[in-house]
Amino acid sequence: MEVIASSKGVRISPRKVRLVADSIRKMSAEKALGVLSQIEKRGAYPLIKTLKSAVANAVNKGLNKDSLFIKSLEVMEGQALKRYHPSSRGRTHPYKRKSSHIKIVLSDNQSQISNVKSQIKKKEGKK
Repeated sequence: MEVIASSKGVRISPRKVRLVADSIRKMSAEKALGVLSQIEKRGAYPLIKTLKSAVANAVNKGLNKDSLFIKSLEVMEGQALKRYHPSSRGRTHPYKRKSSHIKIVLSDNQSQISNVKSQIKKKEGKK
């Protein structure tokens, strides 16, 4: 069975969150929480919140907390706020304050995860 949790509009750049997300893909949920608590990057905090939410959703559906694995973890770009920085001679320099959408899918079946890994390896071999 699969369980999904998502966080939208997280006020941190997706690039910063992806750095941390790459380190916990395809781990068990408990191990991933342990790893995230040790990482001292700003992108770890929203991932911890979303992962805890996914685990809570799974427990509410009657799944065992210890048998959960991260099937997929996506960090997508959210809406960007357009801002301006004042510059010399009355000019402005535009910049964007980016946000992220985080989606975590947990599964209690290890065979589904190994199938996903083998499909990824097949795709990489074709290149």
